Amino acid sequence: MRRLAEAHVADVLLDLKRCDLLPAIMFRTARNQCDVDVQQAGSSRDLRLSPPEQRELREYAREIMKRYEMEEQLITEHPHYQALITTAVGAHHAGQLLMWRLLLEELMAAGYLRMLVATGTVAAGVDFPARTVVITAHSKRGAEGFANLTAAELQQMSGRAGRRGKDTVGFCLVAPAPFCDAQTVLQISKRAAEPLKSSYFPSPSSVLNLLRYRNVDDLRFTVKRSLASFVDKREADEIRLEAAAVEGELSLAEREFVREAVATEDEQLLEGSILQGKTKNQKKVIKRIRRLRRQADELEARQAVLLEIAISGLQKLKYLDGLSLSEKGYWAATLCTSVVIELAEMIEDRLFDGASAERMSAIVASISGDEHRQYLESKDQALSRDDVATIQALLDRVAATRMPGIGEHRKVVLPAANTVLLWMHAESWQSFRGILALSGVAEGDAARLITQTAEQLNQITRLYASHPQLALRAEEAKRRLLRPPLTEVINLETA
Repeated sequence: MRRLAEAHVADVLLDLKRCDLLPAIMFRTARNQCDVDVQQAGSSRDLRLSPPEQRELREYAREIMKRYEMEEQLITEHPHYQALITTAVGAHHAGQLLMWRLLLEELMAAGYLRMLVATGTVAAGVDFPARTVVITAHSKRGAEGFANLTAAELQQMSGRAGRRGKDTVGFCLVAPAPFCDAQTVLQISKRAAEPLKSSYFPSPSSVLNLLRYRNVDDLRFTVKRSLASFVDKREADEIRLEAAAVEGELSLAEREFVREAVATEDEQLLEGSILQGKTKNQKKVIKRIRRLRRQADELEARQAVLLEIAISGLQKLKYLDGLSLSEKGYWAATLCTSVVIELAEMIEDRLFDGASAERMSAIVASISGDEHRQYLESKDQALSRDDVATIQALLDRVAATRMPGIGEHRKVVLPAANTVLLWMHAESWQSFRGILALSGVAEGDAARLITQTAEQLNQITRLYASHPQLALRAEEAKRRLLRPPLTEVINLETA
């Protein structure tokens, strides 16, 4: 097979077809690579299906649209639809609408697609197999730049190879290219998958909800016996063993001195008198053992320390009255969301008082968007400069508590507010899609933002007991956001 960096996607597909290795999933590192592949496939005459095959694929696609009550025009006007029908090649990534991804998944599961091009980041969510998986990179871009795939990530991708009941074996191919070293992929494949880790941390949302049913002392007891604390203690014990191994290489007299030095918490005393007259190597050993033991102690106490920071932050913001929830804490605990504190502070500061459904949606969207995503700019900003300054001051005030899960340098995302407001004014998703395309905004990102905003508003609707008028306005705003095709989320849950 030729290098993917030098070959047209048609060459890759035709090579696989010649070797009877279709259908295939080809993993790419970026969304735009997936889109380019589909565009290239659609322009290739060599990949054209026969008219009867195209007709059969089109008819089955319509069956899927009918089954899930999809708006047919949204599918047929998708930029990739023509390439999908003529070549049976589709792109599956987070930048696509959920209904488009569902269509591809159903087509793939039914055997109508020859190749699905997907990003590795959605590998875990692609719950259908293919005969062949093609790996096109040994690394992926993260928050800190490019890093090699983990063993678990590679297993997720390669594990899609082989269809139960159809294939006796699945094939995972590595396509050598400037950014895909087959030797590196081989080395990763030989590693054991990374151990599972607890995702628990005492976020404000978790603490508030837990305190609805127990007091702080009960919560401390629960955290002490959590999986996260167990894992931290196990890792701390391993670090202590390492420290003991270093100490075991010393003589008996040296060990006694080291223990005295390690137990010394006064850094000035340690440097000023205890280490005087010691050799450079002795000082190095002492400092290493002290560092390892301090690291172990901090790791073992981490969950308890994080919980105390969360409790302290909630007390400062008046969500706790002593060790129990205050009145403010009780109604805030009803908001089951990662931005519970931000929303609660907005409500407490009366940012929503007298706000229309549009203004309310724009405010909530401004804290729901991801700073690294591209959203819509607008000459008529959804929020004024004073609004942005007020919301930013609120975010800074919350961040100053340093509670776990609170972004330290979080910013108001004004383009997110613009995007949500433009959707509320749009006649249909077709017209909104045109605006997104002209601005280079992925409709999947826009759809995710809008549904996230609607979900935050949905949480506010739960405050009908403490804030009845606010709950009603939130319900109106949510209803205006969740119109076709974004009502697909509700449809899919009941399908």
